[in-house]
Amino acid sequence: MLTTLLLALTLCAFAGNSLLNRAALAENTIDWASFTAIRLVSGAVMLALLLGFRHGRAVLPRSDTIVPAVALFVYAVSFSFAYVSLDAAIGALILFPAGQLSLQIIGIVRGIYPTPVQSAGLLLAIAGLAVFLAPGDTAPPLVGGLIMALAGIAWGFYSWAGKGAARPALATARNFVGAALLCLLLIPVLGNGEQIQSIGILLAIISGTITSGLGYITWYAVLPRLSVSTAAASQLSVPAIAALGGVLLLGETLTTRFFIGSAMIFAGIALTMFKLGEFKRRQRNP
Repeated sequence: MLTTLLLALTLCAFAGNSLLNRAALAENTIDWASFTAIRLVSGAVMLALLLGFRHGRAVLPRSDTIVPAVALFVYAVSFSFAYVSLDAAIGALILFPAGQLSLQIIGIVRGIYPTPVQSAGLLLAIAGLAVFLAPGDTAPPLVGGLIMALAGIAWGFYSWAGKGAARPALATARNFVGAALLCLLLIPVLGNGEQIQSIGILLAIISGTITSGLGYITWYAVLPRLSVSTAAASQLSVPAIAALGGVLLLGETLTTRFFIGSAMIFAGIALTMFKLGEFKRRQRNP
């Protein structure tokens, strides 16, 4: 029950990131680079203070946080840049299947293979993504879609690193501090003061401290309790949450293509997670 609750809260936080980012960029209240920098730096400051006070020492990056910190930075940069042209739901529908693929490939390279039923569910979800991205009048912008796919790949590497984190909260704080330091690379492309409004700054701070910082702590906390396939497939529910928020809060519209692709993706999730739980119960009660 606790795992389910933490997972639900985390997935809502992920959808919140899409909505906050798209809301800020769609209204031109901030540029994508400034949003990224404020998001990562505010998250790093909040987590460093929180975890530093708790552990009684400064929170600094270490050698074992290099990969997740770089992955977090690449994800955040690609995520914000892609949302210049993508709606919230569309971006989420590209991001998380790409992250799923990345997680599965990493798992296979490490010798962790999905069961046949898990594979069928994952393939069905990927087929739904292919339907969504197929050329046509309602297809998403190609460049934005590819950049968001890159964000998904980076997210897969970040999630994989979290499965081995002994102290999820401390690891998340160190990752954010490392990613915040990498924001120095964004200085040449940051917008000037005239392009940045207070509402854009506020949305970036909320994204950094709450839906990212605290959300990623819960994600790292729940990851060790999930299989690779379940961790990958569960994230595919985020587009539905983002789609609902996009329609209610941002005035976005959803196409038939979106509904067909989403239905296939969510059917794949249900197949993967339901059959996985059934298989585990049969193992305990042969």
